[in-house]
Amino acid sequence: MKKTYFVTGIGTDVGKTIVSATMVEALKADYWKPVQAGDLENSDSILMEQLISNSKTTIHPERFQLNTPASPHYAAAVDGITIDLSDFNLPITENHLIVEGAGGLLVPLNNQDTILDLIQHLKIPVILAINFYLGSINHSLLSIEILKARKIPIHAIVFNGEINIASRGIIEKRSGNYVSQFLEIPQLKSVDPSHIQSAAKSVAEKIAL
Repeated sequence: MKKTYFVTGIGTDVGKTIVSATMVEALKADYWKPVQAGDLENSDSILMEQLISNSKTTIHPERFQLNTPASPHYAAAVDGITIDLSDFNLPITENHLIVEGAGGLLVPLNNQDTILDLIQHLKIPVILAINFYLGSINHSLLSIEILKARKIPIHAIVFNGEINIASRGIIEKRSGNYVSQFLEIPQLKSVDPSHIQSAAKSVAEKIAL
């Protein structure tokens, strides 16, 4: 049975694209980035094409390509367009699908809706990317609590990068009853296909679809 997951993070620059690439490679899944804001010549979809080695993955085109590297609601306004939840439908595929969000859960798409609302609109479970920094426990538990409040399933938490045992322990203890599984991607020496393949192999041995 094909599975679809939405990769979101506890904030910006927590490794969502590394987590997405690892999951795509582990599952030989398709990939979709609904909104790309800025850096269009080096977008996450382009990076995904460079990182993925399997021949089964299809990179589906973004629904919105925005020119300004900023919050989607502002980048869309600069481009003179409005984003609406009704604009988004999952790509048609017979394959597993990994959807990658922008920033964290409450990043605004317009004046009313956020990435959280988009996840709820698409009706798919979440894979939550976490890495460790000062404040990451708070950001992690807030993200988990708001997903629980919206009754959005968390299929997995993926700890990405150098592990802080104390931080990981409290996050697992406080969220374990709601999270299906905890996975880990070690700090990559470099972000390239060989290291993504290695991370994917490790994840594939542990992940429960």
